[in-house]
Amino acid sequence: MRLLLALFFLTPLFTFSQYTDMINTNQPGGSQGAFAVGKKVLQFESGVTLGKEKHNLLATETGIFNWDYSIRYGIYKEELEISLMGSFQRNKVTYTEGTATVEPFSNFKSNTLGAKYLIYDPYRKRDLEGPNLYSWKANNRIQWADLIPAISIYAGANFDFADNPFLPYKESTISPKVVLSTQNNFVGSLVLVTNIFADRITTDFPTYGYIVTLTHATNRYFSIFVENQGFKSDFYSDQLIRAGAAALINQDLHVDVSLTKGLKDTPSVFYGRLGVAYRLDMHAKDEYLEEKGKAGRELKRAEKDKNKAIKKALKEKKKNKKKRKDSFEIEDVEGDNNDGI
Repeated sequence: MRLLLALFFLTPLFTFSQYTDMINTNQPGGSQGAFAVGKKVLQFESGVTLGKEKHNLLATETGIFNWDYSIRYGIYKEELEISLMGSFQRNKVTYTEGTATVEPFSNFKSNTLGAKYLIYDPYRKRDLEGPNLYSWKANNRIQWADLIPAISIYAGANFDFADNPFLPYKESTISPKVVLSTQNNFVGSLVLVTNIFADRITTDFPTYGYIVTLTHATNRYFSIFVENQGFKSDFYSDQLIRAGAAALINQDLHVDVSLTKGLKDTPSVFYGRLGVAYRLDMHAKDEYLEEKGKAGRELKRAEKDKNKAIKKALKEKKKNKKKRKDSFEIEDVEGDNNDGI
C-alpha cells in the first residue's frame, strides 16, 4: 500500500508531459533526447574535452582542446524548445617523423541555431491510465507498448565562418541540419535514445549519420551510459564509442564525465570530457498537453477512471484499517473481562 500512496503523490509529475521536477539534459553523450526542457525553462549545458588524435598515414599527432556549449529554452508550448548549440576547438599538431612543426590553430567547429518539437508522446496516455493497482508484476515487466518510442524532429541552421581550418570549404555558409530523435523509457530505469541526422545538407560535403545511446539510472542521483555514433562524409567519416557517468547535484544542477574512442586509425581518436548542465526553472505551473477530438476524449476518460481507482483503493485501505482497530478493541474488552474473573 505504500507503493499506492507513492504513486498517488507522484502522479502529477507524470501526467504533465515534458516538464520534470529534475533537470532534463542531453548530456552525457552526443545524442538529443526526444523531450524538450519544458515551457519557460532556460537551460545551459557545457563541457570541456581534452584528447589526442593520431594519423598513421600523415604521421601526425594532434592535441585537442574543445569547449562545447548549448543554450536551450522551452517556448510557447511544452513540446517546443529553441536552442543554440556549438563548439570551439584548438588543435596543436606535431609530426611523428621529421622535424617539421605546425602552428596551433583554433576556430568554431560549429554553431547551430534550431528548434525541436515533440511530435508523438506514447507515455502521455499511459501515464493518465496510471499503474495497475493490483499487480506489481504488471507494472515492472517490459511490455509491447514499451517498444513504441516518443518521437521528435529537430531542424536548425549551421552558421560557418570563412577561412575555418576545421571545414573543407573556405567561404562563409549557412546550411541546414535535421535530426530525427526517438526515445524509449523502459522498465528498470533504462532509456534508449536514437538519432538519425543529416548535417550541412546543402554544401558540397554533407554529413549523414546516427547516434544510439543507452542510459541506466542506478539510483535517483546517478546514471551510466554507453553510446555508438557513426557518420559518413566525403570530408571525414568515423565510428565512435562513448561511455561515462552522470551525477545529479540537485534538481537543477548536473555534472558528467565521459570517454570517447574511435574505431579507425586515420586518425585514431581518444577524448576525455567533463561536463555540467544547469537550468533556470521559471516554469510557472504544470501544463497538460491536451489531445483534440476522439483522442482527447479517451485521455480524459482514462484520467477519470484512474482517479476513481485511486479513490477506491484508498477507501478500501481506510476501511481495512478501521476493521483492524475495531477487532483490537473487542479483544481488549474480552481481556479485561477475563481479568475480572
